Amino acid sequence: MCGISGEARLDGAVPDARAVDRMTEAMRSRGPDGEGRWSDGWVALGHRRLTVIDLSEAGDQPMARDDLGLALVFNGCVYNYPELRDELRAAGHTFRSTSDTEVVLVAYAQWGERFVDHLVGMFAVALVDRRRRRLVLARDRLGIKPLYLAETPGRLRFASTLPALLAAGDVDTGIDPVALHHYLSWHSIVPAPRTILRGVRKLPPATVRVVEADGRSREHVYWRPAYRRDPAHDGMDARDWQAAIGDALRTAVRRRLVADVPVGVLLSGGLDSSMIVALLDGAGQHHLQTFSIGFDSRGDEAGDEFHYSDLVARAFDTDHHRIRLADGDLGPAVRATVAAMTEPMGSHDVVAFHLLSEQVARHVKVAQSGQGADEVFAGYGYHHRLAEAARPDAAAEFTAAFFDRDHAGLNRVVDPAYACDADVSGELVAAELAAPGAQTAVDAVLRLDTHLMLPDDPVKRVDSMSMAWGLEVRTPFLDQDLVMLAAACPPEHKLAQGGKGVLKDVAREVLPAEVIDRPKGYFPVPALRNVDGPVRELVVEALGAPEARRRGLFRRAYVDELLAEPDRAQAAAGSNKLWQLGLLELWLQSHGV
Repeated sequence: MCGISGEARLDGAVPDARAVDRMTEAMRSRGPDGEGRWSDGWVALGHRRLTVIDLSEAGDQPMARDDLGLALVFNGCVYNYPELRDELRAAGHTFRSTSDTEVVLVAYAQWGERFVDHLVGMFAVALVDRRRRRLVLARDRLGIKPLYLAETPGRLRFASTLPALLAAGDVDTGIDPVALHHYLSWHSIVPAPRTILRGVRKLPPATVRVVEADGRSREHVYWRPAYRRDPAHDGMDARDWQAAIGDALRTAVRRRLVADVPVGVLLSGGLDSSMIVALLDGAGQHHLQTFSIGFDSRGDEAGDEFHYSDLVARAFDTDHHRIRLADGDLGPAVRATVAAMTEPMGSHDVVAFHLLSEQVARHVKVAQSGQGADEVFAGYGYHHRLAEAARPDAAAEFTAAFFDRDHAGLNRVVDPAYACDADVSGELVAAELAAPGAQTAVDAVLRLDTHLMLPDDPVKRVDSMSMAWGLEVRTPFLDQDLVMLAAACPPEHKLAQGGKGVLKDVAREVLPAEVIDRPKGYFPVPALRNVDGPVRELVVEALGAPEARRRGLFRRAYVDELLAEPDRAQAAAGSNKLWQLGLLELWLQSHGV
C-alpha cells in the first residue's frame, strides 16, 4: 500500500522533476516507510512506500527491470501474487524480490495489457513500457485504490490523491458544475471520471488506459459482471447459494491475510465485520487484534455499538481495543479529516474513520473491514422498495429513495453560475439502470451501487482516512470472485430476512444470533449528525468565509435560511444539508482552492 505519482510529457519536453517531488511528498502519510524517484526522459515516476510485503529494499519502488524494458509504481496488494509468481517462473521468468510489485511488472512482460486479468486484489498501477514508449495506467475492478489524473496540452500527471496533483501546481481548480450537481444529489458522491474540480479526473474502476509518447491514448474496461442468472447455477436452492457464498467469503478473508506484518480487523459490532472475525478465527487466525470506536451519546441516540463488538470479541477471544472519544475531540478532528480527504466526503462517519485509523495504525499496518456488503448483498431499505418494480420504473424509484434533492430543488441551492440546465444526475442514473446486462430492477440498482456509487463513497472514504495514517485496509466483501457470484445470485436470496439474507444464513453457522438479528446500525456520531457545538461553528465559519463569498457556489438566501433554521437542515436519506454544503467549502478552503 503506497502513494504513486508521475508526469508524462507528450510534447517532447522533459518532465518537471520538482513537480513530481511535490506530489510524492504530499503523500508521505500514505507511505511513511520510504520514497523513490525514476525517470526515462519522457516519463518521471514518484513513490511513497508502506512496507507490508517484502520488507527489504528489494521491494522498493519505483521498480525497474532493464532486462524487460519496464518500470512501474504500484499502490495496493495483489493477493494471488505467490501463485502468479510460480506460474511466471514456470514460463521462464526470474525474480529479484519476493514482492507483489515485481509480480505485477513481470505479469505485464508475460501478458501485455491483459496482465490485469490475472491480478486478484486492489491496485492502481502506472507502468512504463520503455521499448514501446508507452505508459499503461490501470485500476482494480472495484475501484478500491484511487488514481487521479490532470491533463493539459502535452502533459499528463497522475497521483493517488487529488491534493497531490494540487501540490504539483498548474491545475484548473474551477468547479465542475456537473460534478457539483452529482455531489448535491447523491450524498456527496461524484462518480468517476469526474471530480469536483474541472482540471482533475479519475481513472474509472476496472479500466486500463494506454498513453503513447506521441500523445495518442486509448482505454478499455476489462471487467464487468453480468447481473443476471447464469445457466451454470440452474437448480441451486437457498441452501446451495448459502454454501457457495460462504465458500467464496472464506476464500476472500483468507486471501487478505497475505502480508509480512500482522493483520487486524475493524470490528464495528455489525454483521459484516463480525463475520470477518468469525471466518478468520475459523481459518486459524486466533487472538486477532480488533478495534472499535465510540462517541458520546446524545439523548436517545447511542454513540457506540460496544455491546455487540464486545460480544464478538469475547466469543472469538480477540485482543480487542475499545476506543472512546468525546464530543470535544471532534472539533479539531474535523479540520484534520477534511485535510486528509482526497475529495469532499459528506458522510458523517468519515471523521470517525479518521480517528479510528489514527488509533489502529499504532498497533497494526493492515486491517480487514466490512465495507461493501450492503451494496453487494442488498442491505439497504431502498433495495426492498425496488423488489416489485418493473425494470423501466427502476430509475424513478431509485431517485425517489436515494437522492438528497431533485433537479428543481437543487437549483434552489446552487448559484445560477454553477447550475446545470439538464438533470445530469438523474440522466446518468437512468442510463446506468437501463443499460443491458441486468435482469431485474434490483439487479440493475445493485450494479449501480457496486460499480458506480461504492468506489466514490465508502471505498474512497476508508482509503483516504486509513492511508492518512499509513494503514492499509482490505475489504473482503469486495473480492472480485465474491462480487461476481453475488451478481448472479437471485435477488430474493439477498433481499430475504430484511436484507443480506444469504449472508445472514452464512453467519448463523459462525456467529451468535444476537449479532445477526439485531437492528441495522450505522457508524454513530451524534455530534456530527446534529451539526452542533464546535462542529457547527466550523461549518458556519466556512460558509461565511471570504473565499466562500467570492466563489459564490450557493445562493446566499438558501445558506442564510439553513443557518437561521438548523432544524430544517435535515435532508432525505439521513444526510444533512448544512453539513454537506459546509463540508464542501471546508475542503476547498483547506486545499487552497
